[in-house]
Amino acid sequence: MPCYAIDGVLPVVDPSAYVHPTAVLIGDVIVGAHCYIGPCACLRGDFGRIVIGPGANVQDNCVLHGFPDQATVVEKNGHIGHGAVLHGCVVRRDALVGMNAVVMDEAEVGAQAIVAACAFVPAGMQVPPRTLVAGTPARPKRLLSDAEIAWKLEGTQTYQDLARRSRDSLREVQPLTALDADRPRLQRLALRTLIATKRA
Repeated sequence: MPCYAIDGVLPVVDPSAYVHPTAVLIGDVIVGAHCYIGPCACLRGDFGRIVIGPGANVQDNCVLHGFPDQATVVEKNGHIGHGAVLHGCVVRRDALVGMNAVVMDEAEVGAQAIVAACAFVPAGMQVPPRTLVAGTPARPKRLLSDAEIAWKLEGTQTYQDLARRSRDSLREVQPLTALDADRPRLQRLALRTLIATKRA
């Protein structure tokens, strides 16, 4: 992976974590146990510290950055969706930040909360625990059900397993030029979309 020291400060990655080879880690970045850092994610610890807690995931094309003397933190089992931007904020344990959402400086996403896809959480906003926020700017919509919180945790555990699968089997290859007759399929996962879960 592209991993850079700055001013003598090196990133730290737990051996049980997986960081995709195209992700970029710069300076004061700490990646905890069983984390997954996806393709093209950029964690820039060149001003403030970035901490990714145990079991958290930061998916492809995410950007994490912050101000000096300010940490950008994703706590245990935090779940940061594709293309999200976190800047000088805190995402508490078991919270989810949806795809292409933006969470700004000194904002805090409470434990087990969900920030909807494409939401904008303004600087200093305090998202209450177990609450869904959505919109631009983000506004609380409702409390989350136990089933929704369980669904989120199941998704996060799937990414913890993806970290293991990636460490064990992901490798760069040349593509095939034709389809194999006996092409294998990926292992079937029990994970369903939230809408499918609600229909069941």
